[in-house]
Amino acid sequence: MKVLFMAGSSRKESLNKKLAHAASDLARCAGADVTFIDLADFPMPIYNGDLEDDSGLPENALALKKIFTEQDALFIATPEYNGSFPALLKNTLDWLSRSHYEGEPRMSAYTNKVVALAAASPGGFGGMRSLMALRLQMAHLNTLVISQQMALAKAGDAFDEEGSFKDDKKRAQLDALVKTLMATTRALAQDDTRA
Repeated sequence: MKVLFMAGSSRKESLNKKLAHAASDLARCAGADVTFIDLADFPMPIYNGDLEDDSGLPENALALKKIFTEQDALFIATPEYNGSFPALLKNTLDWLSRSHYEGEPRMSAYTNKVVALAAASPGGFGGMRSLMALRLQMAHLNTLVISQQMALAKAGDAFDEEGSFKDDKKRAQLDALVKTLMATTRALAQDDTRA
């Protein structure tokens, strides 16, 4: 099973990168083939239809789209900016929804993907509002978003210097989320095989 992990932040010390890294480590231990991407490595212009008409998809959008297409499942950890998820993440999702060649279905990068969502925030709500907004976005992109999610409050105190959880209960909560993502993906793949 191939699972992609990412955070909706390009900040070097992003709490959501730490959360996504912790999740990827748990998935690897559970037997997943893990890919971790940092959106800082894939800069793209703000989506503009005229730019797309003139130049097509940016090289980084094509590279990311290939990575997304190869995955069975996605894990996204998002910050909360003003009650929603960041423009960086929205812009990435928008570019990847576009067709690259004639006849390619829109949103092909998201087809048959199972998605788990998480958020980390220094505040007391743990990014809950960003999760609500991102859940709607990912459902619109025709992914299957599992109902289980994680909102990590006071995340600035949650990790040690190595990026591991200080609290075993939080680690167990994340582990359960990752295992649900993998179990759901596995179950859907088996259903597809029988059909």
